[in-house]
Amino acid sequence: MENLRKRIYLACPHMGGNEINYVMEAFAQNWIAPVGPNIAKFEKAIAAYIGVKHVAALTSGSAALHLALVLLGVQRGDEVIASTLTFAATINPVVYMGAVPILVDSEPDSWNMSPDLLEEAIRDRIKKGKRPKAIIPVHIYGMPANMSRIMEIANRYEIPVIEDAAEALGSRYRDQPAGSFGKLGVLSFNGNKIITTSGGGALVSNDEKLIDKARFLSTQARDDAPWYQHSEIGYNYRLSNVLAGIGLGQMEVIDERVKRKRALFDFYRKQFYDFEGVEFLAEPDGAHYSNFWLTCLTVDPLKCGVTRDEIRLALEKENIESRPTWKPMHLQPVFSACPAYVDGTSDRLFEFGLCLPSGTGMTDEECQEVSRIMQSCFKVVF
Repeated sequence: MENLRKRIYLACPHMGGNEINYVMEAFAQNWIAPVGPNIAKFEKAIAAYIGVKHVAALTSGSAALHLALVLLGVQRGDEVIASTLTFAATINPVVYMGAVPILVDSEPDSWNMSPDLLEEAIRDRIKKGKRPKAIIPVHIYGMPANMSRIMEIANRYEIPVIEDAAEALGSRYRDQPAGSFGKLGVLSFNGNKIITTSGGGALVSNDEKLIDKARFLSTQARDDAPWYQHSEIGYNYRLSNVLAGIGLGQMEVIDERVKRKRALFDFYRKQFYDFEGVEFLAEPDGAHYSNFWLTCLTVDPLKCGVTRDEIRLALEKENIESRPTWKPMHLQPVFSACPAYVDGTSDRLFEFGLCLPSGTGMTDEECQEVSRIMQSCFKVVF
């Protein structure tokens, strides 16, 4: 029998109201072509929000990461270190370049790249005759990575950092915005992110020349000539002026979205605070400030009598979407042959981890319903 309950999604677009005005303005002024005034305004808003000087608005976070690797001169056969606990979109652009991903495991508290294993990987690759060309830490689920140690290690070995902050707009580490630490930073405005342009992303940096080159490459690398002339390979990666209008409206409500995401995390954690075997991905200390893009937890069935998948399936039965945490890249068939420096942390997070519905448009009643169904799954009533 079909479930008639309105579906509660993991995370879905949430408009603030003013997006349509920017879009209609673009229509009224016939700025439908890819480049227009909304793009410049959107880039300026992003730059101001995360404290960087230069931004290129692009078609996706994947496009931004691909261009970052191009700009850093990554070549076929080079090695690039990246977090193993992430979405495949972090690693795919490395393969686009013909380079080799070197996968590094997580630290248990933040779920992000382990600085200790990062340094172990760097030393071992150098010992094997391959100095990595870049390091890609990921601020997973909005939780900022330990950027103090990661940047110290990267600087000591003179390896540039590309921050994958696709999930972390609004997050901070030691009061510095995620995405602003590395040589380059990557943002995503996909439909499930904390703000969206439908599809879109951005490449950010304090290096003006890099962002200027990114804009050039993202518009098919057309030379300054009266005819179509190309001296380099380019890409069709520039965000459209219409979609940038959506982004402008979304930037007006970003602080509200972060506040709501954090409130959802607090709600869930309070509901399950006393449940043995349930642990949340929480801020490890005062240095971490997360946007809690998704609220995530681990469930130990030996302690609480229920598995992650039993909870997930119970929610799905009631038309509520939840999802296992990312399957680590070193366990993915397509990346299984890549060198990996792992200690079992991300394996455990994948085995026991669950992402809960975290849409900023969720009502309080919907939150209570998710909690009720989850609590009904536990064999022991606490």
